Amino acid sequence: MQHYSRIVILFVFTFTVCPVFAASKVHMLALGRPTNVRVLVGPNEDKPVELKVRSLYVDGKLKEFTFGSAHDVTERLFVVRRIVRVNDALSEDNAPRWTWQRSGWLIVDRISAHVSQANLAEFDPEYSASGWFRDYVAYCGVSDDGKKLFAIVAQLGRHKSIFKKSLGEVPALDSGDNLCGVPTWQRQPTRVTFITKAGEKFTYEVRARSVEVVTEDDDDGD
Repeated sequence: MQHYSRIVILFVFTFTVCPVFAASKVHMLALGRPTNVRVLVGPNEDKPVELKVRSLYVDGKLKEFTFGSAHDVTERLFVVRRIVRVNDALSEDNAPRWTWQRSGWLIVDRISAHVSQANLAEFDPEYSASGWFRDYVAYCGVSDDGKKLFAIVAQLGRHKSIFKKSLGEVPALDSGDNLCGVPTWQRQPTRVTFITKAGEKFTYEVRARSVEVVTEDDDDGD
C-alpha cells in the first residue's frame, strides 16, 4: 500500500510540473550584422537610397528583415522598422526581380519571441518619420487618397489613434523627403511637437486618454 501511494504521488507530480517547464521554454532572439541594400524611392521609384538592413532571427531561423534604430518600449518589448523583399517581375518576365520596400513597425517580445506588426493608422512607409516615447509614437500620416496630411499620436495596444489632427494638404514631396520632421517629445508634462515642411510648429500635451493643444500662453505659464 505504501509503495502504491508513492507511485500515485509521482504520477501527479509529473503531470502538474511538466507543463510549467514546457511553458518556460527559452527562445533565442538576435539581430544580424547590418548589410547595405539599395532601395528605390520617390514618386516614380527611380531614386536609389542606401539602407543598412539587419536580419531578425528567432531560434536561429530568419523571421524578418529590419532597418534603422530600434526603440525599447519596456525591458521586454522593443519596436523596429520592417523592410521586405518584393517580387517586381511582370507576367512576361522569365525570372523574379527582387526589390526592397520599406514597411511599417514591428513589435518584438524578447521573452516569447513573438513578432507582430504595429497597427498605425495613415502611416506611410516611405514618407512618415516616427518619434517614439515610452509606448507612444507620433508621426505625420497621409490619407488613403494621398491628399490630406495629419498629425497622429498612437499608443501600442490600442486599435485607434489617441490623437489625429488635420494639417492641411500633403506638400510636394521629392525622393527621401518626409511629410514632416521627426516629432520631438518632452516629459513632465508629456508633450510632443510637430514641425511641418512649411515650418509650422504644433505642440500637444499627451495625457492618459487624451491629447490637448498647447498654446503660447501655456508655454509662458510653464
